Amino acid sequence: MALLPVAACLLSLTRLAPAPPPASTLQLTSHDSGGRIGSVVLTCEPSGGTHPKRERACAVLQGVNGDFTRITARHQACTLIYAPVDVTAVGTWRGRPASYRTTYANRCEADRDSDGVFAF
Repeated sequence: MALLPVAACLLSLTRLAPAPPPASTLQLTSHDSGGRIGSVVLTCEPSGGTHPKRERACAVLQGVNGDFTRITARHQACTLIYAPVDVTAVGTWRGRPASYRTTYANRCEADRDSDGVFAF
């Protein structure tokens, strides 16, 4: 009988332990020719952060093991209007330092070519 309160106390202590940090945390930014700047945080494993489509973005990056250069563009038509968008990603992917920088011809191409990772 005396073990029951001790066991209950130990169970409640395990609930107080902090959750493990996400395996991957990236700061994603975009800057377009109109002077608009966007920035979100994306965490994966588990998915979280301020990215509006974090589940999808994490799934895309998990499919290429965090290598932005291996993302396959989705089939989507974009205009040929040149309005460059500079994007960056800085942080960690599964414990390793990660960084990426490129320029897309416009926001539509940034969304399409990153399969939604830079759609914010």
